[in-house]
Amino acid sequence: MRVLAIGAHPDDIEIACSGTLAKCVERGDTVFVCHVSSGNLGHVVIPPEELKIIRANEAKKAGALAGVKEVIWGGFDDLDIYENNKQARDKMVDIIKYANPDFIITHSPDDYMPDHTAVSRLVFDASFTATLPNYKTNQPNPAKLVPIYYMDTLAGVNFNPTEFVDITSTIDLKLKMMDCHESQVVWMRDHDNIDFLDMVKTCSKYRGYQCGVEYAEGFRQCNVYLKGTAKRLLP
Repeated sequence: MRVLAIGAHPDDIEIACSGTLAKCVERGDTVFVCHVSSGNLGHVVIPPEELKIIRANEAKKAGALAGVKEVIWGGFDDLDIYENNKQARDKMVDIIKYANPDFIITHSPDDYMPDHTAVSRLVFDASFTATLPNYKTNQPNPAKLVPIYYMDTLAGVNFNPTEFVDITSTIDLKLKMMDCHESQVVWMRDHDNIDFLDMVKTCSKYRGYQCGVEYAEGFRQCNVYLKGTAKRLLP
């Protein structure tokens, strides 16, 4: 299978679903990761243009650890994505056409900050638009109409999973991928007073308690017409 995970910022995928993506790679899936925004505003000290380069390299390093085929930047900076933004939608349409996934993972529409919720809606809109043969963008071939899975919110706030993935075998890799995002470990400590790696591990442990394993990641399928499936797609 082909899998496309789309987050707002370079570390969002690692936080919420990197254990799952590592298991996808293990079973032979081709995995693409996209961070729509550059993450250029995510630091107290490092200026945006410098941080943009740092975070892109952090994302590529993390993806390489899990065997991700390609880490893609969506071309936008932080807080530059808005609902009903045709430029953003067309860019996302091209990314979906390029990856041609069998399923997509992205943010919950009820997440905590505007980039996350904007990306959630953007992916929902673009995933349908990408299937239309007569909607012309840079990528010529339409994509398949596929299920969307919403990944956990930060700290699991206002998110009730309907599906779980046992990541006990990949939790250490998940934490190593998180640790690649060195700039954000510092940012979360200075801006939010959070031990980032401890938070991620604790949330995975909590989801594990909910489904009877040591560590887990939680997801909720987007249940709308034509996006449902009776198949188990998550590993």
